[in-house]
Amino acid sequence: MTTLRQPPVAATRPGVRPRVVGRTGLYAVLLANAVVVAVFFAQAGFASNALIVLGRLTGLYAALLMAFQLLLVARLPWFDRRIGMDRLTSWHRWTGFSVLWLLLAHAVFIVFGYARASSLDPVNQLVDLAETVEGVLRAIVALAVILVVGAVSARSARRRLAYETWHFIHLYTYVAVVLAFTHQVAAGTTFASSPVATAYWYAVWGVALASVFTGRLVLPLWRNLRHRLRVTAVVPENDHVVSVYITGRDLDRLPARAGQFFLWRFLTKDRWWQANPFSLSAAPDGRTLRLTAKRAGDGSAALRHLKVGTRVFAEGPYGAFTTLHRTRPDAVLIAGGVGVTPIRALLEELHGHAVVIYRVATDQDAVLYDELRELALARGAELHLVTGPSVPDRLAPRELARLVPDIAGRDVYLCGPPPMMNAVLGSLRELGVPKPQIHFERFSLAG
Repeated sequence: MTTLRQPPVAATRPGVRPRVVGRTGLYAVLLANAVVVAVFFAQAGFASNALIVLGRLTGLYAALLMAFQLLLVARLPWFDRRIGMDRLTSWHRWTGFSVLWLLLAHAVFIVFGYARASSLDPVNQLVDLAETVEGVLRAIVALAVILVVGAVSARSARRRLAYETWHFIHLYTYVAVVLAFTHQVAAGTTFASSPVATAYWYAVWGVALASVFTGRLVLPLWRNLRHRLRVTAVVPENDHVVSVYITGRDLDRLPARAGQFFLWRFLTKDRWWQANPFSLSAAPDGRTLRLTAKRAGDGSAALRHLKVGTRVFAEGPYGAFTTLHRTRPDAVLIAGGVGVTPIRALLEELHGHAVVIYRVATDQDAVLYDELRELALARGAELHLVTGPSVPDRLAPRELARLVPDIAGRDVYLCGPPPMMNAVLGSLRELGVPKPQIHFERFSLAG
C-alpha cells in the first residue's frame, strides 16, 4: 500500500551521535583509570622477583575490570539509552572473560613467584600463603566462584540452562567481588602504598557498587512505588499472540520511548519471580503502556490468563532502539514476525517519510497489521506486507532495493527473529547502507 508522502522534515540532528558519546565516555573512563592504576603501581615500588611484579599488576587490572563489570551491568539510564543493553551485555561478557584470565594469571604469577623465592613447590607455596597471609584464602574462594560462573556462562553451557538458573548462579559474582575487594584491602601492596592510592581504590569500588545499587535496585523500586502499575486489559491478537494493557499513576513522568522494552514481572502467586523482556507495542501516551507477546515459553503463554487488576513490577525502560539515534530525515522500518511490536510503536513517533516492510510467513501471522495500516495511512507512510517461505529470501538486496530505491539515504530500523535479522543486515551491507544508519537491538540480559 502506498500513500501520499508527508512534507520533508528538518535535517538530521547535528553533533556527535549519542552512541558514540556513550561509547567514548566508557572507553575514556576505563583508559583514565588504567593509567591511574599504572601510576600508583609504579609509585608503590617493584618487587625483586619479576613474577611477583607481574602477579601484582595483573591483580590490579583484574580488580579494575571487575569494577568496570559492575558499571556495565548497572543498567544506568544514561548509558543504556545511548549504547543499548545488548551491546553493554556483550561488553560485559568479554570483560568477564578478561577478568577470569587476569585472575588466573595473577594467581599463577604470585604463587610461582613466591615459590621461586622460598624454594617451595607451587602447591605448598599456595597453602603457605593461604595460612599466613590475611585475605589470600578469600581470594582463592573468589577465584573459584568466578571459575564456576565463567563455566556456566560459556555458550554451550548457557544454552542448556534456564535463564533463572543461570541468573541465580551469576549472582554469586557479587560474592566474589566482595571477597576480592577484602583481599585487596588486606594484602594489596599498591592499595596501602599511600593515602591517595587507598582513597582511589575505595572510590573505584564505591562508585561501581553504588551504580549497581542505584540502577538495579533503587531506581526500579522507586519507579514502581511511584507508578503502581496494574493490568487493565488482556486482548488476544490471534491464537498465539496476546496484548496486555497496563496503567498506573503519573505515567506521563515515566521516561519511556517508542522502541524500548521493560522487564515485566506479573505479581501472581506462580509467576512473581519470573521476569520477561517485552517491547512496548504502542508509543507511550502518558496514560497506558502496552506489550504484545507471542507464546514462546511458560512466561509468555501465561500472559493470556492474566486477570485485570494484577499488579505489575516493571524494570526499565531499557534499550537504544529509539528515534534518539536518527541520522536521516526519512526511515525504513523492517519487522519480522512479532518483532513488529517496537516497529509499530516507532511508526507512531517517527517524523518524516517512512517505509514499513513487514515480513511474515502467511497473512495470518501478521499481527497488528490493521493497526500498522491505519497508522501508515494517517502518517503518509508506505506499508509493504511480504509473505512466503524464508527460501528464497524475500528481503534479499534486489528485493529491498525494489521496495525502497533510496534505502541508502534512510535510517533503517530492524527487529525480528535472529536469522531474519542476520539476512537483512547482510542485504543492507550489500546495498551500501552506512552502518550509523542501521539500528537494531537484540534481547540479551546480563546478571
